[in-house]
Amino acid sequence: MSSVTPRAVPFYCPFCGEQELRPGDPSGWRCEVCERLFELQLVAIGGEA
Repeated sequence: MSSVTPRAVPFYCPFCGEQELRPGDPSGWRCEVCERLFELQLVAIGGEA
């Protein structure tokens, strides 16, 4: 049985701050306003790096 991790959903574009985001390639997001692609990455949970 394989576990599927849900995709983290951003609230705004880290470049322009707009909220018009769409899923881009399989691991990223695309801003419809500034047309940039970006990915989210979990660095740590609970303050430990």
